[in-house]
Amino acid sequence: MQSNTLKATTSRMTSMRVGRGGKRGKTSGRGTKGQNARAGHKKRPEIRDTIKKIPKLRGHGKNRSRTVHTVKAYAPVNLAILESVFTDGDTITLAVLKQKGVASSRGGRVTPVKVLGGGALTKKLMLSGLLTSASAKTAIEAAGGSVL
Repeated sequence: MQSNTLKATTSRMTSMRVGRGGKRGKTSGRGTKGQNARAGHKKRPEIRDTIKKIPKLRGHGKNRSRTVHTVKAYAPVNLAILESVFTDGDTITLAVLKQKGVASSRGGRVTPVKVLGGGALTKKLMLSGLLTSASAKTAIEAAGGSVL
């Protein structure tokens, strides 16, 4: 190993410090006066002014899917519809309602159904996995059916 073959592992160059006399006078290489010449201050990016012009989302929060708990919407089905569509002794589920055309689907999902007490029921029907109102439940049990 010879001294003329040695190489430094780090650079000896330091970053230029401006504004301290010597060969860099007046604007110290910054080229202008005012905001651009001041230490620690820079011009605002133009995109920031555009962002500030966009209105804030007011109300419940910026991300409505996480901040607001929406009430699940149920499609109403009256007892009169069940009376006309189904026969005595049928078991009614959400899939059966979709198959008979009583419940609708959107995007591959069947909308949830709530059975309401509108109309009279004379047939014995078994409901499973469906939401029912209190009047509908009493009318179904009075006709000999059951709600599971």
